Amino acid sequence: MSVKKEDVEKFLDGNPDFARSYFDKKLKPGAVASIVRIPESKVDMNSFKDICSVEEGAIFYDLITDMQENVNMEKVIFKILKRVSALIHADRCSLFMYRQRNGIAELATRLFNVNENSELDDCVVPPDSEIVFPLDIGIVGHVAQTKKPINVKDVTQLDLLILFIRLGLTMNKWVTNFYLDTLDRSWALSGLPTYVAESGFICNIMNAAADEMFNFQTEALDDSGWTIKNVLSLPIVNKKEEIVGVATFYNRKDGKPFDDHDEQLMEALTQFLGWSVLNTDTYDKMNKLENRKDIAQDMVLYHVKCRDDEIQNILKTREYFDREPRDCEEDELLEILKKELPGPKKFEIYAFHFSDFDCTELELVMCGIQMYYEVGVVKKFQVPQEVLVRFMYSVSKGYRKITYHNWRHGFNVGQTMFTLLTTGKLKQYYTDLEVMAMITAGFLHDIDHRGTNNLYQVKSVPKSSSQTLNIFQNLNRRQTEHVFHLIDIAIIATDLALYFKKRTMFQKIVDLSETYEDQKKWVDFMSLETTRKEIVMAMMMTACDLSAIAKPWEVQSKVALSVAAEFWEQGDLERTVLEQQPIPMMDRNKAAELPKLQCGFIDFVCTFVYKEFSRFHHEIQPMHDGILNNRMHWKERQEEYEAKLKAMEEAAKARQEAATKNAANSNSTSGSGSGSKTCSIC
Repeated sequence: MSVKKEDVEKFLDGNPDFARSYFDKKLKPGAVASIVRIPESKVDMNSFKDICSVEEGAIFYDLITDMQENVNMEKVIFKILKRVSALIHADRCSLFMYRQRNGIAELATRLFNVNENSELDDCVVPPDSEIVFPLDIGIVGHVAQTKKPINVKDVTQLDLLILFIRLGLTMNKWVTNFYLDTLDRSWALSGLPTYVAESGFICNIMNAAADEMFNFQTEALDDSGWTIKNVLSLPIVNKKEEIVGVATFYNRKDGKPFDDHDEQLMEALTQFLGWSVLNTDTYDKMNKLENRKDIAQDMVLYHVKCRDDEIQNILKTREYFDREPRDCEEDELLEILKKELPGPKKFEIYAFHFSDFDCTELELVMCGIQMYYEVGVVKKFQVPQEVLVRFMYSVSKGYRKITYHNWRHGFNVGQTMFTLLTTGKLKQYYTDLEVMAMITAGFLHDIDHRGTNNLYQVKSVPKSSSQTLNIFQNLNRRQTEHVFHLIDIAIIATDLALYFKKRTMFQKIVDLSETYEDQKKWVDFMSLETTRKEIVMAMMMTACDLSAIAKPWEVQSKVALSVAAEFWEQGDLERTVLEQQPIPMMDRNKAAELPKLQCGFIDFVCTFVYKEFSRFHHEIQPMHDGILNNRMHWKERQEEYEAKLKAMEEAAKARQEAATKNAANSNSTSGSGSGSKTCSIC
């Protein structure tokens, strides 16, 4: 049964809601495009009707998508130029990139003869074929200089540009990759790119044939018979308003010159060209910096990596088995380490009052290895014995030989983290994998420290691909990512600026812990919340980094002098090299104020973290007691210094008063005997 047209119209007229929903569904742009087999992301702009049917947001969305999907600058800009060329019905367009060579600004072709049907390989100009010319030539140079678009509708009336080009060609005799006579015959060197690049104007030439700038065009410019009829040239600027290139479009397809609407549209769309250049250029720079960083890391790793002869100081396989470590079984290596490593009691690595003064740097390396065995992570995570030894030895070599932030400081931070986890009983909140990451972060936190502070320093852990140093090599991918995430957080937490931000959050956790009577419930509550665990871990890193302030007075006083000496060295550099007055803490001339500075540092920075940890876990009370004891000693020395200073000031004042009194008496005596010797009054 056939349905007549009249019946359909009658039905639709009688059911307007159905008709509306039906046609809304069937006549969507996507549905129509699929029927006529037009790709969804492409838009045919062959008529004004088609242009009006496309929403501006969709066009910009496609442009942004092109920018995001590619990081190659030529590919991104080529796609954008094709879309833009179709949008304004330009016959073809080109891109000139701004650059400086030996301090001289110039323009060079990057994409040439682009139209909506072009292929990238045909339009990209290779370095040996590029057209290069200075900025004082042509309309494109003018656009680049003024940073403003130019729309030349009738080049016969463009006297200023004609004069500009004449002067440019007369005053600048230059030689590049082509001969001077080629300049007169090359339509690409019409002067437009230079003029646009120099001026920054949008240049719209509506009648190129009548423009003296194009007097070279005596015949068709290629085999297809193509000639220049009208030109639209626009500058491409970056976010700093600097010229990075020039986009030039030739010949509207309908034969008309480019109009104001084309100028406005292109001025908006060339922003995408600038963003594309910036996006890809930034990506290239990041890649280059990343490659340089990798090379530098490999060079550093080569110098700090534990050598085969050095590992024999700890893992003495040659002495025991006459073999290299790699030729020994794990059980054999473990047997050697049990004999060579110091026990936990020898150097008191479980104690908060641990001191490294009686240990050599090699013994500290062995103590660090012992800690991994004490927390049981070597066997659980299948850490190769040789790799663990090489790792710890290499970490010790990675620290610089400076006054304070050296391997001894790095080890003390790792040892304090180990003690907080074990003796302080904070380990119950963390998994064994997290414990391993936290101890490792303590050892690594100041590696390669240069002895000078930074207002903000992003520290990163070198994630070496070398299996000879990777103690995490037998972890799965998820475990490895989790470990490095924790290490990054822990190391960044040593920045005191972050410590001050997180103090209140930590205090709330401590207050909350006091409300729990059931310890098991509290442990379960803490263990299941990642954010709280990371806050506590960050506070632990701060407590470890500042742990020297809580050591016994005999240790703390010497460490304080080492820290001060390193600060004074930086202050000397600021005074001599930067010619700036250092802050009092780094001023060697104010060394006598060290006790006062230490008291202030204890009061405003250190006391909080140890007081709160002693509330959180009473096992950490020794650190709080240590800092209070040290403050008492520093306060005594501050009072002694202030008393001496006061006595000196009083003595100086007394001497000054005595000198003033003597001067007054001298003047009085001389005044009484100064009468006339020839005259007297009776």
